[in-house]
Amino acid sequence: MTTTPTAATADPRPADLLIVDAEIVTMAPDRAVVPGGTIAVVDGRIAAIGPAATLRAAYPGSPELDATGCVVVPGLVNAHQHTTADPLVRSSIPDDVPARQAIFDWIVPLHAAVTGDDDELSATLTAVESLSYGATTLLEPGTVAHPLRVAAGLRTAGIRARVGGWGWDADDAPYAMPAADTLAVQAETVAALAGDPLVTGWITLVGHDLVSDALFTGAAELAERLDVPMTWHLSPGPEDAAAYAAAGRARPVRHLADLGVLGPRLLLGHAVWLDDAEVDALVETGTAVASCPGAYLRLGQGFTRAGRHTALHRAGGRLALGCDSHNAGDTPDLWRAARLFAGLERDRGVPDPLRADEVFALATVDGAAAVGLGALTGSIEVGKAADLVLLDTRTIPWTPRGDLPTQLVWGAAGHTVRDVLVDGRLVVRDRRVTTVDVDALREEAAQRRAALLRRVGIDIPPRWPSVPATEYSARRSVPGRAPTPREGKAP
Repeated sequence: MTTTPTAATADPRPADLLIVDAEIVTMAPDRAVVPGGTIAVVDGRIAAIGPAATLRAAYPGSPELDATGCVVVPGLVNAHQHTTADPLVRSSIPDDVPARQAIFDWIVPLHAAVTGDDDELSATLTAVESLSYGATTLLEPGTVAHPLRVAAGLRTAGIRARVGGWGWDADDAPYAMPAADTLAVQAETVAALAGDPLVTGWITLVGHDLVSDALFTGAAELAERLDVPMTWHLSPGPEDAAAYAAAGRARPVRHLADLGVLGPRLLLGHAVWLDDAEVDALVETGTAVASCPGAYLRLGQGFTRAGRHTALHRAGGRLALGCDSHNAGDTPDLWRAARLFAGLERDRGVPDPLRADEVFALATVDGAAAVGLGALTGSIEVGKAADLVLLDTRTIPWTPRGDLPTQLVWGAAGHTVRDVLVDGRLVVRDRRVTTVDVDALREEAAQRRAALLRRVGIDIPPRWPSVPATEYSARRSVPGRAPTPREGKAP
């Protein structure tokens, strides 16, 4: 699990970085925690773990990052995070409309009007926020129009990512194309990102009932030929099962099993509304699922009534966590997703709900394995990528110290992220992102939000009125004057 170099095996040159005197949560198979540990980072990989004195001797003259008072955990893996258009209108879609209305009255028009500049900025914004919360890997499950611009935005921020353009061939759907053309575009995206050390391509279909059998099978064959994973959306609510039944198909997962497209390469986003046979099919084929509990609550999709993710995991299924899009999850905070998953499953009384240590594994080592990155990231082990998060325990959320996994999942640990490394590079230092001018990003995001809403013709009425301070003060300086309707309620 841990390795300390000897005189015979030590690299004589300095390490790129020594992370010194940390409490290391390895998430290795034995789940060991290493107090007072030091990590040597060489060429983006974890080269050694051991006492500070030993590693200083083995890697003389190395720059150091003082981790005294810090818990170091593996970088979190966000297995389902859209990055385009929606971040520019975050927390704007009403929370009292049905999920389909939120999608088709808001998101579809926004994606129809978004530019490549918008998408690149949105991706950068999402990656910067993700990194600030300690997510070092982000899997984009389908952008609509500009996947290579999205990849550029993610690369600028310095996050590890997978990117693809949404594919679908449903009649009259925006950006839909015949199956052959859709597959050609998918292959072009994968080829264009081949060889990138951080941001690579994968096959991304929109899924649901918007994809023909020919496109499903063609995508599976293409992923096999290109040796890349694939993802699509299925059954976040009851609508997909109803649509498949209306078309004379078996239930969605069973239909995909009949097509022969399930398997270890496939990550299904959501898969909430399943029956026993569908759960069995996912387990038998090794198909993974990304659970996004915050999105299901925001959109009212019935996760607490129908979710089967604990049962899937207990049966040996592959499960990861995600945050979905800003029109659903509102923020790419995987700590919040983990806490919601743990609480919702426990509250609705599922048998044998997952403990905090098991849920934290979903956000790290088990999540990485589910998305096919287990050999690279998700745990702190020699040879793996130095995707690391330093949490400052000299903060109130860590005072006093409790059980470590319980505190990580339930104790708002995400607010204590101090430093973040991706592939050995410090992308967050002392709570400041190092790769992007955040002030400039904030200003451009505000400008692009306003321009995008103007193009689409969406006006977002405020729930609460805005009253200038001078007017507010003047109105309330008149004794006995009753509030006007504008003061009493939102329009």
